[in-house]
Amino acid sequence: MNRALSLTIAAFFPFALAAQGAPGLPDPAASEQPQAVEFMPLDAQSVDLEGFLWEKRPLVVFANSPADPAFGEQLRLLAARWPDLVARDVVVIADSDPAAKSSVRETLRPRGFSLVLIEKDGTVGFRKPIPWDVREITRAIDKMPLRREEIRSGLSGAGG
Repeated sequence: MNRALSLTIAAFFPFALAAQGAPGLPDPAASEQPQAVEFMPLDAQSVDLEGFLWEKRPLVVFANSPADPAFGEQLRLLAARWPDLVARDVVVIADSDPAAKSSVRETLRPRGFSLVLIEKDGTVGFRKPIPWDVREITRAIDKMPLRREEIRSGLSGAGG
């Protein structure tokens, strides 16, 4: 993950330090309760979209710079309601470095800020040019045919 993206993510997600056992913070491994999945976007440089086929719904957040206010806002919105996305088998991928030419960027060809959801079958579910709240994202996912089939068959994702 490039340094600027790492700093941006660290600025928005200080609770990541708790998961690393920072001094003075509770050790999550010591808890007897099951831990919620931590929000940590994947770096587009280390991702192959085909690896998610029929398993996850990649939600890709693109920007031309990690300093893009829309990029930071989108990551903040996703982190705030992360369990809702986990329940729908969503994995977040961040790409804020056009010069790196990730395979994800080459495949989806964004222009500036872009939010792209890829369905489990590999098709593009939606593209948005502005940050979108998780409430709207989950509504859009829940209207998709594959998600409706998951719900009908009782395979409604990791969270229920």
